[in-house]
Amino acid sequence: MAGSNLGTIFKITTWGESHGKGVGVVIDGCPAGLPLCEADIQKFLDRRKPGQSRFSTPRKEADAAEILSGVFDGKTTGTPISILVRNENQHSGDYSEIASYYRPGHADYTFDAKYGFRDYRGGGRSSGRETIGRVAAGAVASKILSGMGVSILTYTRSIGPVTISDERFDRSEISANPLCMPDAAAAKAAQDYLDSCIRNQDSAGGVIECIITGMPAGVGEPVFGKLDARLAGAIFSIGAVKGFEVGAGFEAAQKKGSENNDAFTTDSEGNITKKTNHAGGILGGMSDGDPIIFRAAVKPTPSIARTQQTIRKDGTPIEISIAGRHDPVIVPRAVVVVESMAALTLTDLLLLNMSARV
Repeated sequence: MAGSNLGTIFKITTWGESHGKGVGVVIDGCPAGLPLCEADIQKFLDRRKPGQSRFSTPRKEADAAEILSGVFDGKTTGTPISILVRNENQHSGDYSEIASYYRPGHADYTFDAKYGFRDYRGGGRSSGRETIGRVAAGAVASKILSGMGVSILTYTRSIGPVTISDERFDRSEISANPLCMPDAAAAKAAQDYLDSCIRNQDSAGGVIECIITGMPAGVGEPVFGKLDARLAGAIFSIGAVKGFEVGAGFEAAQKKGSENNDAFTTDSEGNITKKTNHAGGILGGMSDGDPIIFRAAVKPTPSIARTQQTIRKDGTPIEISIAGRHDPVIVPRAVVVVESMAALTLTDLLLLNMSARV
């Protein structure tokens, strides 16, 4: 299987299956001398850990990070960093029945079509558990970005029909409710909506928003390595993501040029900036110095207990009700995954940008 790696200078390779012995990541290209310990990684992993509320899978996993290489005396050595998270609570028997049919909304059919074989235990490499390696690597990338003055704020913008109010935006609320919404009232409404989904044996999707500050202007390669294209590719590589937009996004298609263009100006210190930020901090595929703002649309969890129609591998039509332990909504646990993929992309492009001029 190709396609398990990402990056040009700061490179990662994720490995492992949902119901194998463990999952993890190998990071190559991390500069030497970065202070790093397992607690740095654990803070990120704890944000995506299952079983933390009634809105996530009850699968109980410690998701404890083990650094196997690349760190000595609390600092990175410049050699590959290998991080392992062991699987401790697999219920593979919950999936034995699905070996004979294709689950709606899953990659079962396409894996069979491509490889003639699939790991049906929780989806194998297509399982959301694969994102553990991304998050572990994202924790390392985030430490590098922090040292460069770059910060990333990521949160749930909407779940189903419930969207946060910008007027009620409260950053402290992101960690205060199980849905990672920066709006207490919207979080309560979204929880009520999810409770109705659960009662009806159904699931919900939503939108994750990410705001990146501190990025210098000029990062991104202006042809095939555009910053927005690289971000889109990284975010779309998350299995549940079905849409991506930067700045005004699809709303830009409804604007006139006079409405969408951001007028240039200078701030009180004489630095070049823009009066508005419809571009979302990216012009010509490069950062323009303003906050980078993007959103990712996340589909509803495909594994639901409600009866659905599908077929067996031989084409026989059947009705199914999927058993096992599943999230009624993926969005809150995916917030840190989106943040990690953004951090990995930015770190790689910042390192690449260091060779742009003498």
